[in-house]
Order: sequence, then structure tokens, then C-alpha cells
Amino acid sequence: MRSFSNLWFWIALAVMWSTASHWVLGVPYDLVLRARRSGGDAVTDMEDLVRINVKRLLYIGRMSGLWLAGLSCFTLTGLALLGFVYWVEIAQAVFLLLAPMTLVGLLSLNTARLIQDEGATGEQLYKRLFRHRISIQIIGMVSIFVTAMWGMYTNLALGPLGI
Repeated sequence: MRSFSNLWFWIALAVMWSTASHWVLGVPYDLVLRARRSGGDAVTDMEDLVRINVKRLLYIGRMSGLWLAGLSCFTLTGLALLGFVYWVEIAQAVFLLLAPMTLVGLLSLNTARLIQDEGATGEQLYKRLFRHRISIQIIGMVSIFVTAMWGMYTNLALGPLGI
């Protein structure tokens, strides 16, 4: 169960963060850029997608937010204990994937709440989505750096045969 020496783990990490920074609140960022540049139907499409996804996120947060929070905390705590107390490498790898994505989920929920409270449209909505994307990218950069450092440490400490 060597995770950090497996190429597929690193591919999954790259794809996860690439996807997270491209889909901002469920809206592809190229649609946001196209709406800002050209206007017209693209703006209507983008605002409709944002409105639908904001309502969806806030509904999920209201209806099952407490259960999701409890389940997330339970899962992350279990992975952290298995990974960093009992040294199960697969648990370390999954924890390093899921913990930052939990922050992204909380950030998305907060951004959705702000968009709904402000009734953001037009330029205000573009700025809010841009800030959200930059925040996700910063979390991603820090996460990739920490994961790479921990993965290198693990690979060097265990050696090539896992001994």
C-alpha cells in the first residue's frame, strides 16, 4: 500500500486540484471569463448556473450540514489517527487529499452564502468568483507543497523496497 511512490497518486492529486480550481461553485471558470468579456447570453448562462448552484449548496448545508460536518470530522480524525499515529501510508495519502478539500468545501459554502446575501450580479459576482478561485488555488498550492514534502520524506525514510 505504498501511496507516495505511486504515480497514480500524484496524477490524482494534480487532477483534483486542477478540477477544483476550474469549477468555481460548480461553474466552469472559462464561462465566467467569456461572460465577462462578451456579455449577452453568456452572462445570463453564468448567472443562472451560479444561482442554481448557490441555492443547491445552501440547501444541502441547511438540511444535512450538521450530519456532513460530523461525518467529515469522524472520517478525517480516523484517517489522521491511522496515518500519523499508526503510520498507515494509504491513510496519510487520503488525509492529505481530503483535508484541504474540506477547507475548499467550507469556503464554497461561505462564498455561496455571501453571493446570496449580497444578491451579487454582474461585476460584483465576477469579483466574488475570482476571489473564490484565487483562494482555492492558494489552498491547492499549499496542499501540493505539504503533500510533496511529506511524500518525499516518506519515500526517503522507507527506502526503495519499503523497509
